[in-house]
Amino acid sequence: MPLRALAMPLQRRPMGALLLAMAVWCVWPAGAGAQAADVAVQKHPDVVKVAVRASGAERFDFDVTVSSPYDTPKRYADAFRVSAQDGTVFGERILLHDHADEQPFTRDLHGVKVPRGVRVVVVQARDRLFGYGGKRVEVALPGRN
Repeated sequence: MPLRALAMPLQRRPMGALLLAMAVWCVWPAGAGAQAADVAVQKHPDVVKVAVRASGAERFDFDVTVSSPYDTPKRYADAFRVSAQDGTVFGERILLHDHADEQPFTRDLHGVKVPRGVRVVVVQARDRLFGYGGKRVEVALPGRN
C-alpha cells in the first residue's frame, strides 16, 4: 500500500490501510520495547567519575560520582569505598538515603589514609540489596609516580 494512503485523513483513508493499522496495534505486545531492558537488570551502581587530591601526609580527599538508575527507598546505592587493588579497604562513605531525584550524584570522602607504597586505588559503589559490584574506577594518586 502506498505510504500516502496512510497519511490521508482518517475519513478518506482506504479501508485496507485502517485494517492493517488495527491488526498491527492488536498484535504488538504491550511493553515490547521494555522487554529487552528487563533481561539485563543492573544489580549494582556504577562509579562514573573520581576526582582525588592530596590533603596531607598520606591522606587524600575523593569526590566520587555514582550512577544508580534504579533508585528506590528499598534498594539504592548506599555506600562507596576506596581500596587497594588487592582489596584492602582504606575508606568508606555510607549514604543514608536514596538519590532518586539526583542521578548521577557526587559525594565526597575526606582524609582517607593510604599507605606510601600504594600508587593506584580502586573506587567502587555498593547497592543496599546486592552489595559491592558494578563499574569501578581505578585512579592514580597525585604525587605518587
